[in-house]
Amino acid sequence: MKVLFLLFLIIPIIEIYLLIQVGSVIGAFYTILLIILTAIAGAFLLRIQGLATLRRVQEAVAMGKVPAMELLEGLMLLVGGALLLTPGFFTDALGFICLIPTLRQGIIRLFLFQKISRMQSQNYQKKTEQQQSHSSNIIEGEFYSENDKNNKTGQ
Repeated sequence: MKVLFLLFLIIPIIEIYLLIQVGSVIGAFYTILLIILTAIAGAFLLRIQGLATLRRVQEAVAMGKVPAMELLEGLMLLVGGALLLTPGFFTDALGFICLIPTLRQGIIRLFLFQKISRMQSQNYQKKTEQQQSHSSNIIEGEFYSENDKNNKTGQ
């Protein structure tokens, strides 16, 4: 929750700063025009990438495969599209990163690798804790059965 609060606080500050800086260099009119052009270019690229991803999903399903990577790419494209439609240069840069296939796939793989590593670490910790709890229930000692005791005393 704290992360979301910080994002909602920091991102608008970054956007305002960048808009003021760019506006002071190229002027207000051209800054607004640039924001509109990046939104149009982003929507165009989003459409192309979205259709390509949809085609890959359909191909994977037709081959009987689970289109996990393609669905995650579709989610990234959705996020990228939302970022591109948000006015500002910082969010546009993040949105365009989501539209570049190699970067998008790399980000997804990085996220999945971290998630898998975290899950493996948690599983290892659980197994270690279970082994420790089982070992604490073990009491070492010697025992003799009654038959062994009677046989030894009877001889």
